[in-house]
Amino acid sequence: MIATSLALAFSLSMDSFAAALGRGACSRRAGLPEAVRVGAAFGACQFAMPLVGWGIGIAFASLVESVDHWIAFGLLLAVGGAMLRNAIMAGEDEGEEDCGPVRSARAEWLALLTTAVATSIDAAAVGAGLALVDVDMVTTSALIGVVTFAVAFGGVLIGRAAGKHLGRWAEMAGGVVLIGLGSKILLEHTLG
Repeated sequence: MIATSLALAFSLSMDSFAAALGRGACSRRAGLPEAVRVGAAFGACQFAMPLVGWGIGIAFASLVESVDHWIAFGLLLAVGGAMLRNAIMAGEDEGEEDCGPVRSARAEWLALLTTAVATSIDAAAVGAGLALVDVDMVTTSALIGVVTFAVAFGGVLIGRAAGKHLGRWAEMAGGVVLIGLGSKILLEHTLG
């Protein structure tokens, strides 16, 4: 079970990694303090959102008990497919590097928080799907948050050195793993 939770954590962290790479590539101060700040923002959101989704899923679990594995599969397929689509579309725009305007500290924090929440919306959908299977959600969410912190932290530092183009491949890999996890849940429930 820990291996599945770890694979889920890495998959969900890939869009945060891609965003952190971009921030590192564009940031004028992409050192350790910036990496910690970005990692903490992404990690906190990725920790909280699966719990929110799980709570919503638990509230409606009795209504969907007979088709729960299909719902979990559908949610993971949708999130993984969206990650793949975004990665492919980002590849079409490669070469267009836009770091945006210089912002105030307050605007920078707001942009970071907005990005952290936006990249963790998929974690809420996954949390809703996980409410339908037997999983220790607090441990899973904590693992997702810790892995996301580490991945985003590293993403800022790598982005500073390597630029944005690595993010596309990371997001693509995350999408494939989420689709694989959804398929695994579906197969386990339908084949016994």
